[in-house]
Amino acid sequence: MEVRRGDFVTVVGPSGSGKSTFLNIAGLLDAPTHGTYLLDGIDTGALKDADRTALRGRRIGFVFQSFHLLPHRSALENVLLAMVYNGVPRNERARRARATLVRVGLGHRIDALPTRLSGGERQRVAIARALVARPSLLLCDEPTGNLDTKNAETVLALLDELHTEGMTVVVITHDPVVAARAARRVTIRDGVLREVTA
Repeated sequence: MEVRRGDFVTVVGPSGSGKSTFLNIAGLLDAPTHGTYLLDGIDTGALKDADRTALRGRRIGFVFQSFHLLPHRSALENVLLAMVYNGVPRNERARRARATLVRVGLGHRIDALPTRLSGGERQRVAIARALVARPSLLLCDEPTGNLDTKNAETVLALLDELHTEGMTVVVITHDPVVAARAARRVTIRDGVLREVTA
């Protein structure tokens, strides 16, 4: 399978089909047992763990269904923490974190704790955290799974905008409405990927 720069791809499949394995390999959290995975032309299987970690930090942003925000840290602090290991100069971090929160529509909630945010707002903080290091690939695992219809639409509209701006977006989902948003759809069953053609 090839995902080109600027693609918006959804990967759809039932539980146990291999979606999480696909995400873990694409996100450099696991190495494939067979085959080769190239990220921006780099053979990731040939990398040492430290190099794979550094590549992941520079090139990949993650958005998860359950947000994974630190509950006792503000929206701003949650986004700032994403830059600690990404080589972003310290004097640039606060400006970039604020700008990214404004970008996702949360400029007015910068100091709010996650417990004071709606589900949609928490997911947008998670998206800001994923974007702040300016990755080339955004991997989303069921990004609307815990959201009501209105908040899900807000998050999907943001993903559409990011794609329109040239971001490569890969969304793992079981929701046909989410899958239909992407220009490319792939199904996975028993670990086998198949492109869906119209």
